[in-house]
Amino acid sequence: MGNLCCIQVDESTVAIKERFGKFEEVLEPGCHFLPWILGYQRAGNLSLRLQQLDVNCKAKTKDNVFVNVVASVQYRALADKAYDAFYKLSDMRSRIQTNVIHVIRAGVAKLNLGDAYERKNEIDKAVKDELGKAMSDYGYEIVKTLIVGIELDGLVKLVMNEEYAANMKAEGEMFRQIMRAEGDAELKYLSGLVSVRGFSENTMSAVPSSLMRKKFFPEES
Repeated sequence: MGNLCCIQVDESTVAIKERFGKFEEVLEPGCHFLPWILGYQRAGNLSLRLQQLDVNCKAKTKDNVFVNVVASVQYRALADKAYDAFYKLSDMRSRIQTNVIHVIRAGVAKLNLGDAYERKNEIDKAVKDELGKAMSDYGYEIVKTLIVGIELDGLVKLVMNEEYAANMKAEGEMFRQIMRAEGDAELKYLSGLVSVRGFSENTMSAVPSSLMRKKFFPEES
């Protein structure tokens, strides 16, 4: 029929129905008739599938060390809040990223570098709790968050590597000096043995042979 329009809404998706540009209702998966001649139209679709967003964040610890934190966030739109999810925000991913970065920086700033590694679970929980509250108002559920990793910032790594290389060079030079000193000491010791041996041989050669025979063969006397 010319005055009717049939649309299909796929599984795990809902459609937003409007009339003359005003929200009318949320359409569930299946076939729906929208008589366009009466001003009805599909404004768009909203996926209810689980989605994932990875967020990279640079933060500074309490002891002034810069680290790179990688967080993974799983989220989805709620069918019963489809109106909020569709109309309230135009870029949900950017909003999630902004909130995650804010929570991570606030959490890391309270911890020293060593504690930041050991208490990743606390940072993870803070991200999930704060993000869950913020995104609920926009029709989204935060299913899971995970702090994938915390690594030293590239510049910090470079400085630490240079310090490590300098320390290794200093230790190597110290080792060489010790080995050189031990070598000199051993050489002097060996030289001393040679001198003592030479002295002993010279002394023995100065003793008359008759005395030597008397010493070692007394029965001949």
